Amino acid sequence: MESSRAAGIALRELADRCGAELAGDGDVMIYRVATLEDADAESISFLSNARYRAQLASTRAGAVIVAPRDAQTTALPKLVTSNPYAVYARVASIFHPREEAVAGIHPTAIVAATAKVAPSAMVGPNVVIGERASVGERAQIHAGCVIGDGCSVGDEVTLYPRVVVYSNSVLGPRTIVHSGAVIGADGFGMAEQDGRWLKVPQVGRVVIGADVEIGANTTIDRGALGDTVLEDDVKLDNQIQIGHNCRIGAHTAIAGCAGIAGSTTIGRNCKIGGAAMIIGHLVIADGTTISAMTSVSESIHTPGVYTSVFPALPHLEWQHVASVLRRLRSFAKRVRALERVLDKKAGEKGK
Repeated sequence: MESSRAAGIALRELADRCGAELAGDGDVMIYRVATLEDADAESISFLSNARYRAQLASTRAGAVIVAPRDAQTTALPKLVTSNPYAVYARVASIFHPREEAVAGIHPTAIVAATAKVAPSAMVGPNVVIGERASVGERAQIHAGCVIGDGCSVGDEVTLYPRVVVYSNSVLGPRTIVHSGAVIGADGFGMAEQDGRWLKVPQVGRVVIGADVEIGANTTIDRGALGDTVLEDDVKLDNQIQIGHNCRIGAHTAIAGCAGIAGSTTIGRNCKIGGAAMIIGHLVIADGTTISAMTSVSESIHTPGVYTSVFPALPHLEWQHVASVLRRLRSFAKRVRALERVLDKKAGEKGK
């Protein structure tokens, strides 16, 4: 018996659906997406990074997605676009659409009597939905999730297994939250008195806009008084910490293991690299890029690329550089002393 496979799609149709220019045989049938290295004659691949350009010449793909500058370097049928990675994303979404879940509430789920769950929503095994919470149309709440009292979960939201959403949090439509994420836990608010810590009640909310994606094991703290806000189309990687009362502007993307302390405002269209650390009460301008592992301790008011980490070096060379850096203060003092001597001599000559 032949194994089943997904139906193929003509390259011409993919071009029309993705808004790309077709070059070559539009009748080529495509069944899957793949890398340049792993593709076969039934696959479509893409080139968006120049370091993989050599693989374009040797790929066995049936078709490729390329920028205009690379269109003439291959005779394969192709989709030509100024943004190959974005077109690849659209093509991949066609072959891997969002899974349709069966609507209904699993018998093991616990749903409060005052909660409202849309008839088209899916509520999986062992889910708990609190009092006065609401779940929108076609939402998917997978196994083991907890949605607290008063939460609002919008239409077509997907919560993967074991997501915890604390009380009164708001999730906008089409938001995706991956496993283990915690939304709305208390912020780290402590007041010190007589050598001991007093917990400051965290009474705000987390408010998340539309089309946001939140990675696995990421944590977003509720506001201390006002709200912690993620605007539309924010994308968070895995294991990120967002402190209380932060505001993340629309279309900003943050890579894994970044940490953002409380009351920091990050603008729109920012890109923040992995393991970057941003202290609290700062403002980051729209359109700012912060490199991986960069430590930000002052507000950034002018957009640009900001980097603080020192590039990796062979260990012995790093030791030498570190030794020089440790002596910079004494070098600066010596330079200033020499400048004073030179200034004094110049003054004496001018008399």
